[in-house]
Amino acid sequence: MKILVIWRLLTVGGVNAGWRNRAIYFKKHGIELEFLYTTDHGGYHIMEDVAKVYLTKDDKKIIKIIKRNNYDAIIVVDTSAAYKWIRKAKYKGPVIIEARTPELIKLQPHLKSFKGITPQLIIVPSEYQKRLVSILVEGIPIKVIYNGVDTSFYRAVPADEIDYSNEPFLPSDKKIIGWIGRVDKRKNWPMLVEVAKKIKSERDDVEIWLIGGAQSVQRDEFAEVWRQEELTDIIKWFPVIPYQQMPHVYAKIRESGGCTLATTKSESFGNTFIESMVSGVPVVASRIRPITELVVHGETGLLYRGQNVDDAVKQLYKIIDDPILHQSMSEAAIKRVHEKFAIHEVAEQYVQLLFNIIEQFRNQVGEVTENDSANGLSNEA
Repeated sequence: MKILVIWRLLTVGGVNAGWRNRAIYFKKHGIELEFLYTTDHGGYHIMEDVAKVYLTKDDKKIIKIIKRNNYDAIIVVDTSAAYKWIRKAKYKGPVIIEARTPELIKLQPHLKSFKGITPQLIIVPSEYQKRLVSILVEGIPIKVIYNGVDTSFYRAVPADEIDYSNEPFLPSDKKIIGWIGRVDKRKNWPMLVEVAKKIKSERDDVEIWLIGGAQSVQRDEFAEVWRQEELTDIIKWFPVIPYQQMPHVYAKIRESGGCTLATTKSESFGNTFIESMVSGVPVVASRIRPITELVVHGETGLLYRGQNVDDAVKQLYKIIDDPILHQSMSEAAIKRVHEKFAIHEVAEQYVQLLFNIIEQFRNQVGEVTENDSANGLSNEA
């Protein structure tokens, strides 16, 4: 089975991390994934070793790719232009949509018109996202399949296996708070700045690691504020950390007795949450959907009110100042991810879904072909 995934953004974010995990698992089941992107935002190194990657904006090249590869199915991830390419390539197989954008106004353009294509199904990564999509779409089934994490890659790396020779380097006298993701409006870096200012005014035993943001739209804006507010001593910024190093980054945070912090305003899922938890690192985040589907307050992390800086700092302190609580949350977080978000659990649902959709589609096409042939013979008679 050969499937094309079309998404316009080749990023280092959760969507591609999720697809990387699926590609590895799908291959074990005889499903070969290929990926088509139109814009590279530094994510090529995530995908290049697991699947064939096309990177082009050229309509003619894209149509040629679709025509020549005889895909068994095409999955479109929030890319409205894809329906035009599929139609012009005269592709006759099943089309599945993944709706990942968590903001209604930004999601709408990708779902308002399918340009003559009839999708078989819309897949979403959370119950929250399902409700969002149901506002925009009628008559197409919507299925929730959580993102999965590769638990052989992301794991609680033992202290004697941690790579201490590469950045970020772990200070001996600091609790580490990790903030991981793009430096943009939705991830809400201004709140991170306010959290850092408050912590800096109260104590000197905390260091914040900002991981990511190398190609983020607001990276220069953040850098200016970071320096102006004199936060370079408490926020250590690592714009590019190789994907293969991330388990060691989480391990260093865990070893310090620290946690991860998310200040995001909205998510459709949130891969960094399950990556953090399966690595034994408790999470502090806002009490919003779908984060409440991932993080269990008081068990695998702590949730704060809205975008309340004081409450966020309060929850951070509860974890980093209580080694016993930190240890219990670490163990509970690992257990929850293995039970609910391990790639072999969630990707298996996707595999079975694909086999069912493709089989049903072929049966329907076969019935139509037989009916057409029968009608043709009777007309000739």
